[in-house]
Amino acid sequence: MKRLLLILIILFMGCDGGDYTIYDQTPPQVIIVEVPVEVPVEVIVEVPVKVPVPGDGGDVWIDSFEQPYTMDGIDIIWLIDRSGSMNSHAGSVITGIEAMINALPSGGWRLGIATSSRMASIQAADFPLVPGDTVQDAWDAYNNLSNYGHEAGFDSLMAYMDYNTYNPTWLRPDAGLLVVFVSDEEEQSNYYLNTVQEFINWYGSLRNSVFLASIVNLPPDESACPHPPSPMYVGDRYIEATNYFGGVVVDICSPDWAPGVQAATSQVDPHEEWELTYTPIEDTIIVFVDFIEFIDWTYNSATNSVEFNVVPPEGSLVEIGYVIDYSQGDDDDSAGN
Repeated sequence: MKRLLLILIILFMGCDGGDYTIYDQTPPQVIIVEVPVEVPVEVIVEVPVKVPVPGDGGDVWIDSFEQPYTMDGIDIIWLIDRSGSMNSHAGSVITGIEAMINALPSGGWRLGIATSSRMASIQAADFPLVPGDTVQDAWDAYNNLSNYGHEAGFDSLMAYMDYNTYNPTWLRPDAGLLVVFVSDEEEQSNYYLNTVQEFINWYGSLRNSVFLASIVNLPPDESACPHPPSPMYVGDRYIEATNYFGGVVVDICSPDWAPGVQAATSQVDPHEEWELTYTPIEDTIIVFVDFIEFIDWTYNSATNSVEFNVVPPEGSLVEIGYVIDYSQGDDDDSAGN
């Protein structure tokens, strides 16, 4: 606060009156007044800054994930586009489900199969696959799905979870939830969930532990399809939602879905290690758990993974930052998690 000195000199002068003048003999008065004045003050505030990524001129990367909560089993839903264009992918769907079943523990899971049609999901009344079921059981469940030319995956999932009267007989609120979207077209919901953010808000509120995977068309420059898809068929909305939940995105034209499906399955387990997106300069690795530096870890260069000597607690946010070692072959075109 600055102090301004306001000097008021009060002179009372007489008025002319004929041939004489009268002067007031009161001496000048000096009055000191404090006047508040705003003065700019520099305040240093620490704010989150997005770390630049390769290709944007930076060489620092942060891998992050949320440690899953303890779960009483896992409920899995494969939500499959059954429009005509998907017929060529039927074998891959079943092979993917088989790969997931083989990667799951011997018990504690249930796997439902539904379509991306909202109305079909409301009416579904099929008990899920359970431990002990076979690939033929998966084929039977798949073939029982009606062919619907709808690609409203978000709306269909909400219908399946919130408005179907049969599914509460097998869905378990205390279990984890893993949803796998499969479609060769963009997500087109416009009934319950019009935007990706609306879906994220709803899906994230269902249970303590929710996981997501998408098997969809990737952008043309990333696609493995013999004829890259038109941008209008790229599953951008599915991909955005899946990335938000740290899930796995698989190219629908990949000749082998198994690695991606198995990676999606591993999401449900507490992470005892984390494979890094890029090769780090080892001395630069730093790990935070809920924004506090964490030291109980080691780096395994053979697997390019950070291994936790003490497993981070459930629900914690784990962030692993490092400087990318470009001398090891990582470049601007590498794909991140």
